[in-house]
Order: sequence, then C-alpha cells, then structure tokens
Amino acid sequence: MKIDFTVSSAFAGQRLDVAVSRSVPGCSRSMAAAAVSKGDIRVSGQRKRPGYRIRKGDQVTGEVHPENQAIKVSSDPRTLDVIHADSHIVVVNKPPGLVVHPGAGRCENTLVNRLVCHFPDISEVGEDPARPGIVHRLDKDTSGLIVAARTNHSLTFLQKEFKYHRVEKRYLALVTGSDLAESGEINRSISRHPVHRKRMCVTRDAGKPARTRWEVIQRFENACLVRVRLYTGRTHQIRVHFYDMGYPLLGDLTYQFRRNRKKARPSHPRQMLHAWGMAFRHPFSGQKLWFEVDPPGDFISATAGEAGLGQGERILTWKTFLDGICQG
Repeated sequence: MKIDFTVSSAFAGQRLDVAVSRSVPGCSRSMAAAAVSKGDIRVSGQRKRPGYRIRKGDQVTGEVHPENQAIKVSSDPRTLDVIHADSHIVVVNKPPGLVVHPGAGRCENTLVNRLVCHFPDISEVGEDPARPGIVHRLDKDTSGLIVAARTNHSLTFLQKEFKYHRVEKRYLALVTGSDLAESGEINRSISRHPVHRKRMCVTRDAGKPARTRWEVIQRFENACLVRVRLYTGRTHQIRVHFYDMGYPLLGDLTYQFRRNRKKARPSHPRQMLHAWGMAFRHPFSGQKLWFEVDPPGDFISATAGEAGLGQGERILTWKTFLDGICQG
C-alpha cells in the first residue's frame, strides 16, 4: 500500500504510526510502526521513529508491505547466558550464529525469542513488536555482550546513552596481517554501499561519522589479535574499518580480499569478533556498571591456531591469556 499525504491541522500532533494507520484502509498501527521502523515510510524524506509527533505541512510518503505486519514473537526456552538481570535491564552473552531479533524470513530462534521466554515483561517494551527491549545489536556471527531493557523508561534512557556515545564498548578481534601499527585510531565515515546494498563502505564525502580505536596485544605470523574500542555504533563498523585499511577480520567473508570470499576456513568459521566489555549508567540508579565476558571456544581456538599451539594445549593456555587481556 503506497502512502503519500500532507499532514493537515486535524492530524498535527498525532503519532506517526497512528496517523499512517488511520489514513490507509486495512493498515493496523502495528503494520504502520513496523514500516516506519524499517524506513519504508518517511517524513519529508527523513527517517523517523513510530512515536514521532507529526506537524502540519509534513509530507508523509512510503509504502506498507504485507511482510511488515506485526510479527508475533514466539517464546523460545533455549539457553540464555545471562550475565546480569534486575527489574530494569538484562545483560546477556550472545553466542555466535544467533540473530538478535526477528525480521523478514525469520520469526524464530533469535535472541529476542529467548528473552521473551525468560523475561516475559520484555514483550511489552518499545514500539516495534519485533524488537521488544532491544537497545543495540550485534551481527549474527559476532559474539558477546548485549544489554536489553525491561521497561520503557530503561529503553528510552539507554537509547539516549548509545545515541550520545556515552556507552563504552570494547571488542577483541583477529585481523589479517602481522604488520598492523601498534595502535591507532580510525575516523572514517560509513554509509551504505552504492552497489552492494547489504554491505557498508567507507566514504569520504558522505555517510555517518565513525570512530574506532585499536591496540595490538599479540602478533602472529599472519595475523594480529587486537583490542578495539568503539566510539560510535555504525553498522558493521569494525569490520568495515579494518577491511578499508587492508586488514580484514579473519573469517569475514563479506569484508574480505576477493580471493578469500568463497568459503570459510574450518579454523575461522565466522568473523573473529567478540564484544567482551561494556560500561554504561544504570537507567534507574545512575550507577556506572561494567560487564565483561570471555570469548567463546571458537575464538580461543582460532587465536591459539594462529599462535601455532597444538589442540591439546589451546583452550587452557589461551583461556588464561585472554582472561588477562580482558582484565587489562
């Protein structure tokens, strides 16, 4: 259903999703909210949130697709690695291979499905029925820490903390090459790739500012283990920045030298990226919280493999080594 109307005084002040649902026959509010969240509906060419209060003269355009109907998030009792939980927030350790929230073609087996099972109150948090409580995301094949909100107040608070870059995010990554500078900072804007629409790219004249800082903590013959601090949260930021410098992440088939894009090596089954540390203010107490979580077994094994250790000594040796890194 195509949408194209100018906001009159009668509609001014209403929520965008409500105005869209009332102006299009057969369009529910949840359908409208999903379309707005995806960017399929815009106000005067700009992307807005479903709760945006429209103004007289705003031009609302776009389209509501059938697949944008509200996704009913099913409850999934599978394991959830909870690092911290209280009545306001939940901090979990996401395993690699798990998608954060339902989307087109996937309604089950996501982190959200598990959160809704273990913390049912999350299903009522937020405006997007497919992403209840979700404040930020990790790529499917990136492991590590994610915080989710259990109340609307917590969601709004944490969204602002992320928006204004007040959340500290630390990662571990294995990158290609051994000659990466000891430390450095990348300040290069990122935008959607002009040809490959599922990829991002570094741009010089457009895009959103993106800032990444790294420190090499171990060099190997053909790779480096780096500790990364993310100052902004652009899509695929770490992967894009290191690829643009010529040091793509091991196991990353999307941002990779062309010769290495065809298939993953058994020792690098995914992009070797782990969100190990995160600090933010608690939305109720205001207290500064710090969380950290060890890398999963595949990351430890891949790191040990780059170091040339035998299988028998990998896990114990590198688990101890990485524990020391995360504490540093």
